[in-house]
Amino acid sequence: MHVYVFWRAASVPLISEHVNRGVLLAIAVFLWSSFIIGRVLAHYGVPLVGRVLEQVGANWMGLLFLSLVALLVVDIITGFGYLMPRVAPGLRGWALVAAGALCIFAIVQGLRAPVVESYEVRMPGLPADRDGTVVVVASDLHVGEIQGKQWLAERVEQIEAQKPDLLILAGDILEGDGETVRDLIPVLRRFSAPLGVWAVTGNHEFYGGYESSVRAFRDSGFHVLTDQWAEAAPGLLVAGVDDLTARRRRTGSVDGFVERALAGRPNGAATLFVSHSPWNAEVAAKAGAGLMVSGHTHNGQIWPFTYVVRAVYPFISGRYDLNGMAVVVCRGTGTWGPRMRLWRRGEIARVTLRSPAVDERRQASHTGD
Repeated sequence: MHVYVFWRAASVPLISEHVNRGVLLAIAVFLWSSFIIGRVLAHYGVPLVGRVLEQVGANWMGLLFLSLVALLVVDIITGFGYLMPRVAPGLRGWALVAAGALCIFAIVQGLRAPVVESYEVRMPGLPADRDGTVVVVASDLHVGEIQGKQWLAERVEQIEAQKPDLLILAGDILEGDGETVRDLIPVLRRFSAPLGVWAVTGNHEFYGGYESSVRAFRDSGFHVLTDQWAEAAPGLLVAGVDDLTARRRRTGSVDGFVERALAGRPNGAATLFVSHSPWNAEVAAKAGAGLMVSGHTHNGQIWPFTYVVRAVYPFISGRYDLNGMAVVVCRGTGTWGPRMRLWRRGEIARVTLRSPAVDERRQASHTGD
């Protein structure tokens, strides 16, 4: 990507006439290596410089991608310059301007608070006295180096304002080793709900250190679901799996994990199933889950990367219905890498559960009338 973007940028008249090729190469090498160097410096005790370089490198990823797309569009239109040799270099300049403008808009969207998206789900087996239960789902917070204490505290307040009965943190909560982010635990402990705060691991918990991440979750007061189910309230179960994407990368398979998490449940109990990666939904539906909540996809985060992500994760954002089970995929409460979102802001999902028993009573009452 760097080679292509800087090769095309070098042909733009304003750049070719005023920027030395050696300087352009040095800029390319710096931007290419900044994120990696930032991570290394932060790890080896130079956090301030490391954090600055990581921020530069992360946001450069977004601008690089948008520049690649814009330049490629111009190259396709101009036949890579062969069909329109005189105007192609100038159009490449305008492509870089367009990429910059989109980048600014994406940064603004990425820095704005996530929106609350509301859903209503008819939950098979949900007792009548649990009708109206509010489940709030936050995923992909990625709190650590880029999104820190202040951002996390604001999300705690935003979620608290929704008055959740039950709170789901659907993976990728931490960015970094669970030990290095322990200063966040006092803020994480502020998450609360009458029926508990329930969490599953995401792929970044595996990258940062599975054991230390799970320990940090438990120290924060979360109920951690590791291929198991538990009763949140009489007649309402919550089940969850460790991240399937990380497992597939390690073992090449995701078979059996969902079945294990849902095995042995009481017959007819309403089951909310949590999986960071929105895979194997059909398995969860077949096993009798009434609602599956996921995250991971970020809805591609920066359009048009959305189309690439959808090829791997068909359930990418919003609500889907699959064989009697609702699937709600949160497009991410935070961001990873670039603090950018193009086009849609981050999301906190608010799901209101409805009991079929209440619907049946209402229908019988109307029939009687």
